[in-house]
Amino acid sequence: MRFRHFAISPFHHFAISLPLILLFAALPGCKKDSPDTSTFNPTPYVISIPKYFPTQLNIPADNPMTVDGVELGRTLFYDGRISGRTDADSLMSCSTCHLQSRSFICGIDNPRFPGGHPYGLAGIFTPHFMLPLINLAWVNNGFLWDGSLAAGNPLKSKRQLEDICWLAIVAPHEMAGDTNRSKALIQTIKGYPELFEKAFGSKTVTVKNMGRAIAQFVRTLISADSKFDRFLAGKTELNEKERRGYVLFMTETGGDCFHCHGGEGNPLFTTNLFYNNGKDSVFSDAGDRYGVTNSPMDVGAYVAPTLRNVVFTAPYMHDGRFKTLEEVIDFYSSGVVWSPAISPLMHHVITHGVQLTPSQKSDLKDFILTLTDSNFVKNPAFARPVILPGEE
Repeated sequence: MRFRHFAISPFHHFAISLPLILLFAALPGCKKDSPDTSTFNPTPYVISIPKYFPTQLNIPADNPMTVDGVELGRTLFYDGRISGRTDADSLMSCSTCHLQSRSFICGIDNPRFPGGHPYGLAGIFTPHFMLPLINLAWVNNGFLWDGSLAAGNPLKSKRQLEDICWLAIVAPHEMAGDTNRSKALIQTIKGYPELFEKAFGSKTVTVKNMGRAIAQFVRTLISADSKFDRFLAGKTELNEKERRGYVLFMTETGGDCFHCHGGEGNPLFTTNLFYNNGKDSVFSDAGDRYGVTNSPMDVGAYVAPTLRNVVFTAPYMHDGRFKTLEEVIDFYSSGVVWSPAISPLMHHVITHGVQLTPSQKSDLKDFILTLTDSNFVKNPAFARPVILPGEE
């Protein structure tokens, strides 16, 4: 039996509830491009896979990575006119909520979105708090907190990153707009038709190719230059506290973190799988994994977010209930509650958590901070272009 109390749903600025996804699936398809294949020969963009990372990438065959596609996607990512509007108070882009300085979430200290919970142009809050845009090229189990945006999910959906653009445009809790208006506006902006031609072989702007380009850019957002990465590469050492924290992270009798968040053998620091981690015993959120699979064991289950750059990505959990890393560590230490659907990997639920001492909590936090990649949040390749089309 499933118990519920208060409802909220998928993830961040790109979050959209599953019922809305099903509704929008009935909308007419975007106009198909017909590039001149005799002259269209874009330069491939090759993702350099970091050492120890998995080699399998989630790149659809119909959207290969290209240099021009990535650059167009980066430009669209930062252009508020994709909302289909030009008034200053009605502009909204991916970057409105996904700030590079916060690992591409809005951040708990965001003056526009106090507390780190974004809302759209209609003033409606996103159903869930945000997930960072980090290393998504390796996600093969579905995007969003519930995994509902995925090729081949249990609802036979074929949607994934490429569909985020139009979903964000039409979602009432995001741009609350119209895809026809958005593509028509972008088409009229000087410079964009040429960028689309370079990326996709046609000057005709389509929402489908907008989504393709943005997805290509998002797949380049790779974080692999933390202190821990340098430690694995033999370029630096962990200090004593960080080493103790690492041992806690990697042992069931310690912090027991590695089952869901990986470690030396999984440098993504997430399995990208879905777990009920013992936050609650009563559930009402239609945006959990159960809403996708209808499996009783997925009640209250959400994806395990990456711990990379977690120092920048507060608040934590799908509902933003924890504001600090200390609160998260305290929860796993003594705040876990049992329910019939709790993950079997929550081995310490009988004691409400792993029962860490204050010094162990401090050591574990110090290790987690070694996953901070400061270069990622400063990388100019991920930043806003100096000039957007039409700004000359």
